[in-house]
Amino acid sequence: MAQGLHRLPLEKPIVELEDRIAALERAPLGAQQPDDIRRLKRELVEVQRQIFDSLDPWQTVEVARHPDRPKTSDYLRLVFDEFVELHGDKSFGDDRAMLTGFAKLDQHKVMVIGHEKGKTLAERQACHFGCAHPEGYRKAMGKMRLAAKYGLPVICLIDTPGAYPGVGAEERGQAQVIAESMFLMATLPVPIVCVVIGEGGSGGALGIGVGDRVAMLEHAYYSVISPEGCAGILWKSVEFKAEAARALRFRSRDLAEFGVVDAVIDEPAGGAHRHPRQMAIRLKMFLVRTLKDLVDRPRDDLVAQRYERFRRMGVFLEEPQAV
Repeated sequence: MAQGLHRLPLEKPIVELEDRIAALERAPLGAQQPDDIRRLKRELVEVQRQIFDSLDPWQTVEVARHPDRPKTSDYLRLVFDEFVELHGDKSFGDDRAMLTGFAKLDQHKVMVIGHEKGKTLAERQACHFGCAHPEGYRKAMGKMRLAAKYGLPVICLIDTPGAYPGVGAEERGQAQVIAESMFLMATLPVPIVCVVIGEGGSGGALGIGVGDRVAMLEHAYYSVISPEGCAGILWKSVEFKAEAARALRFRSRDLAEFGVVDAVIDEPAGGAHRHPRQMAIRLKMFLVRTLKDLVDRPRDDLVAQRYERFRRMGVFLEEPQAV
């Protein structure tokens, strides 16, 4: 995937170093300075590491939303083989915000389900910027049942700001169909692995987020609401989005600590949007390793453990108050 031209403010030192390296590399062969180029490349790696190791919560949101960040369609090309897309929900239409289909992952035949945001403006509009309609979740459920019929593991790639909030979506049962999808996933008798690759927003993410293993990429976020939505409710102004981001505790390190996610997949220095192939290799290694652990487990045990895993979330103990 070619890198676009979009640059975040936090990336300014990185871009400056890249420009200096490019200028030296464009110099005539006799005028090039190999030692300087090597030194600047080492410095570039260190600067990338320092910047992305110290992202604040709002900067994490900016990275998760980066237009060049690999999408589900990118990972289908870089991680999986022989992807065969399956369309439609047999009821209303084919929601382009939800990609589904058969694929091969190493030696495993799998069903892949994932949100798709699109890359060009036309694609993003066709995909509703990753916000699925009810027909998208019905499509996902139909393909999950197909996976169960053939005994195929299900892999879900989550990348959405939330389910589509329009009137038409509500009229077609948006909330109901998300609840049905979660219920189906809780009882599906095949292994399910879910990975938040970018944004994990609210019920739109949960609709394909109930799995035996739930993981996140390092600079993704997973939240009950967007920081802008939270700021609008609590502070009555989107200007407080950075404060809302801090309060929501939705970064990968927070959610691993809370037990909401089972694993955090480290991103290359500079983020997945700068190194999509490296990120794809890391994601593939995680998926292959996880499936190897899950595929031979008794199906009844898988379903029971999956149910208990989600039942335990949010449980806490209060210290008895002194009288």
